[in-house]
Amino acid sequence: MSRLDIIVNGKPLKVEVEPRTHLADFLREQRMLTGTNLGCEQGVCGACTLMINGVPMRSCIIPAVSCGGAEVRTIEDFDNDPVMAELRAAFTAEHALQCGYCTPGMLATARDIVTRLPLADDARIRLELAGNLCRCTGYVGLVRAIRRVLDARHGTSGDEKAKDQQRN
Repeated sequence: MSRLDIIVNGKPLKVEVEPRTHLADFLREQRMLTGTNLGCEQGVCGACTLMINGVPMRSCIIPAVSCGGAEVRTIEDFDNDPVMAELRAAFTAEHALQCGYCTPGMLATARDIVTRLPLADDARIRLELAGNLCRCTGYVGLVRAIRRVLDARHGTSGDEKAKDQQRN
């Protein structure tokens, strides 16, 4: 067993973990934070995406012990987050939710897009979402949902933005 000092959803923890335990397994099995989903367990699908020190990361391929001193935020920690509230509403309005398995990872990535790339166009949104696989939505609703939040934060609509791009 290895000692792990980590902050999970704002709570400092000092725990013992097996060196081979991945962060996703630690969160799901030892902390009962089951919002982090496991899909491929190879870091390809993005279902396990969460925030580590403010950056979206794949928790299924990261050993928990390598996160010593890190601040980890799972989907459960975003209940009162204003950006996440906007995204959840937009995901609902744009039908970006279907089976829901990819949703926690998609929301983590979407939040990163909104906060890090406030001027992202649809092509950039698609590029940023490329690491999160969804078999249900076809990404159209996901892109529209993120676009809706970005436009609302800038006081523009997608139509206005398209007209501006045509003029330039």
